[in-house]
Amino acid sequence: MRRNPGFARQLRRYYGIYTLGFALFVVLLAIGESLGLSQQLIGHVFLFVTIAIYATIGVLSRTSDVTEYYVAGRRVPALFNGMATAADWMSAASFIGLAGTLYFSGFEGLAFVTGWTGGFVLVALLLAPYLRKFGQYTIPDFLGARYQGNVARLVGLAAAVLASFVYLVAQIYGVGLVTSRFVSVEFEIGLFIGLAGILVCSFLGGMRAVTWTQVAQYVILIIAYLVPVVILSYKLTGIPIPQAVYGTVLQQISAREDELLEAPTERAVRDLYSARARDYADKIAALPASLEDERRRMIDELNRMRLDSAPARDIALTERALRDLPRTPAEAREAWQRARAEALERARPPPRHAEAHPGATASESATARNNFLALMFVLMVGTAALPHILMRYYTTPGVMEARRSVLWSLFFIFLLYVTAPAYAVFAKWEVYNNLVGSNIAILPDWVASWGRVGLVRIEDLNGDGILQLAELRLNTDVIVLATPEIAGLPYVVSGLVAAGGLAAALSTADGLLLTISNALSHDLYYKVINPKASAHRRLVISKSQLLVVAVVAAWVASMRPDNILFMVGLAFSIGGSAFFPALVLGIFWKRANRPGAVAGMLAGLAVTVLYVVRTHPFFGGAMANAWFEINPISAGVFGVPLGFATIVAVSLLTKPPPQEIQDLVDYVRYPDIPGQSRPHL
Repeated sequence: MRRNPGFARQLRRYYGIYTLGFALFVVLLAIGESLGLSQQLIGHVFLFVTIAIYATIGVLSRTSDVTEYYVAGRRVPALFNGMATAADWMSAASFIGLAGTLYFSGFEGLAFVTGWTGGFVLVALLLAPYLRKFGQYTIPDFLGARYQGNVARLVGLAAAVLASFVYLVAQIYGVGLVTSRFVSVEFEIGLFIGLAGILVCSFLGGMRAVTWTQVAQYVILIIAYLVPVVILSYKLTGIPIPQAVYGTVLQQISAREDELLEAPTERAVRDLYSARARDYADKIAALPASLEDERRRMIDELNRMRLDSAPARDIALTERALRDLPRTPAEAREAWQRARAEALERARPPPRHAEAHPGATASESATARNNFLALMFVLMVGTAALPHILMRYYTTPGVMEARRSVLWSLFFIFLLYVTAPAYAVFAKWEVYNNLVGSNIAILPDWVASWGRVGLVRIEDLNGDGILQLAELRLNTDVIVLATPEIAGLPYVVSGLVAAGGLAAALSTADGLLLTISNALSHDLYYKVINPKASAHRRLVISKSQLLVVAVVAAWVASMRPDNILFMVGLAFSIGGSAFFPALVLGIFWKRANRPGAVAGMLAGLAVTVLYVVRTHPFFGGAMANAWFEINPISAGVFGVPLGFATIVAVSLLTKPPPQEIQDLVDYVRYPDIPGQSRPHL
């Protein structure tokens, strides 16, 4: 399909007007705040107006055409597909979680930046143009054609659903965080409010609606991400270019870190946490008697408080602690082991922000370095293999547009990633200088607000009434969302950031939901179960599956399995181990055949999932079961090499693929030749 310059010009005009309108909307809300508009109303307006915008685009883009529903009619210009891909890519993990990880991990968090960015280089060089030339609708489509039939298609479908579902849970969790905080509802209710926004975009128009909604969402999320950090940069340095000047603030943080790490009060608090860890270790060793001792102690304490007419709040807290006490020795062991691990973590000095691969010993430093490299590898191959990203390159008019689209994607993603380190540094400066050392009785309002959501915890362990760094616990997901409040910026900036976080989560959730529902309706129902199904029937199946998956994902997200960044990283491990070897070898090695691909995908996926189950606490695992001390987020570092090795070995031990499959490889890999046509399979 040829490029349509008139269509591209029309899109630029429409989205230019939309961007100016959104900027005016923010300015008007800022004026309203200065005139007395309440914070609660600002939060509601930001969230519900932006969701209304997305819903309107979704309704206007509704379609019953199969090609429009699955691949947006294959007419999305490279610039706009780059924006949509960036929005699809920059999920809640990038918008909400990345700066938080850089805040806590410093140099180590750069594995996410380099891994994700490097992954798009792999997309451009190894996959996007070739998959676009192949055509069709989904990644299992390619696997089914290249590896001869439905076995490879079904394995690919299962892996696509699993990876996308884990990723989707993270996005809905992010939606719940934003809506629960800024609309003042329970976290679980916030999940389903956000879910309505997700469904209205993808349900009616499929990829067509999702694409044009994601372009609009990118505009909001990038403005929301840049505005606070630009203001902070000007506030702290006098220069509104955070990417260029945050190094000077980092030097100040390094000096402040020296003070905090050596401060006697900080050392004393860390010693108290060490003592707490030892107490838990003693309790675990003394089970089951220690559980009964703890129950009797709490009952005696509660009776004493009632006799002494203690404050009602203290009595209520003690009653709650008694109610939450583990009921069996097995439950106590698990709960106390988690509490001991947390106490040990709080007892350690925080890593220095600019230190590479920190560790108290050479062995710990080597482990940190190995985890850095493993995570970077997994994120690169995962980026190049996630179905919801690769699907975007089916929507361009041709192969050259797919290549240009990858370049635009990199540029739009770069705008956020080059800013994330500055975000982390400025937020850390504000916390270290304006929060740590404050009187706990008069802490800022944002501490209590985010504490109610469960993302901020304060514990005056030494009882001095002063907040020490070790007594402050911030969840990684709170840094970006709370930074405007931490820095004392106008509340309209907080509302803008919330709208950006919501846009990031919704845009990726839309793409993931569409990937899962399309896989189930197109690859399972149409290609396997009922090849004669009408277009209308296929779309009905797709939409019904979309609803079911969305509700199940919201239910899993309500269980809060882990922070956003971990869940997203796990999806990359699953996607990379299942797809990357089969896709790359399928394009570049004619000898790869069906038995090899199926065995490789299953082996890579199996070892990745097994490793996560054995090492992650959510599944009852522990790091004691880890191989080479690699964290579960990087499980794909074992699955990807195993997948490559298995495909090569099994393919060489079995028959080569037939000539028509080898002709398909030539067709996909090489430029168009006059008279050349796609091989008939």
